[in-house]
Amino acid sequence: MPHVTSADGTSIGYDRLSDDGPTLVLVGGGLDDGTENIPLGEHLAGRFGVVNYRRRGRGDSGDNQPYAVEREIEDLAAVIDAVGGRAHLFGASSGGALAFEAAAAGLPVDRIAVHEVPYQVGDAVIAAWQAYRRELDVALDAGDWDQALRLFIRLAGSSAEDAEASEVWPALRALAPTLRYDAACLDDGPPPAGRLAKVSQPALLTTGIAVAEFFDAAAEATAAALPDARRETLPAEGHVADPAVLGPVLSAFYLA
Repeated sequence: MPHVTSADGTSIGYDRLSDDGPTLVLVGGGLDDGTENIPLGEHLAGRFGVVNYRRRGRGDSGDNQPYAVEREIEDLAAVIDAVGGRAHLFGASSGGALAFEAAAAGLPVDRIAVHEVPYQVGDAVIAAWQAYRRELDVALDAGDWDQALRLFIRLAGSSAEDAEASEVWPALRALAPTLRYDAACLDDGPPPAGRLAKVSQPALLTTGIAVAEFFDAAAEATAAALPDARRETLPAEGHVADPAVLGPVLSAFYLA
């Protein structure tokens, strides 16, 4: 597995899933060790030079401290530089927020697509998000990875008890410190209108049909803040989109 060295010396692991076509870098979301986007990447590999990387603190990537969103932008810049110097971006969930932050910071990216970026819209939702961030900091500062996971899973509306009893809990626990990184990418919660206004690239925001109210509100508010954005609702359920459904939509957008 190849690696690049980010500006602060952090080693970032990545894989080329294909070499032909325009370069497309996949940006993972919360509690993703770098594997969640692989099925989508493999689906797109016939038309794009797909690159899947592991964000810092995940998989074989390093995690030099102190953390800042700017360091993650530098990580992505190093990956793009290593694979040709320009790229389209796809961001899953909170990875979409990182993709937008990278574009706003001036990275050499072309088109940007994000699926169900979880910005917060509405007073009650924003208040719950900000309470989560405070409680998450307390848990992580105390080294309580289990409590950090419980907080995240409950925020997402799922049963923490069921998740804790599952066989995947140990793997999720190892990723718990990176929950703070995803929270930082989403900042105070609402779409960051000032920074999004700097994103001049065409952007596509997709959502599924299962939890449409929350993610649709986030996508609509985000699209309204972007200079060149379009929206599409996929006829599929699940926060991790079916590659057979999302793939053709992304191909049409990137090749337009």
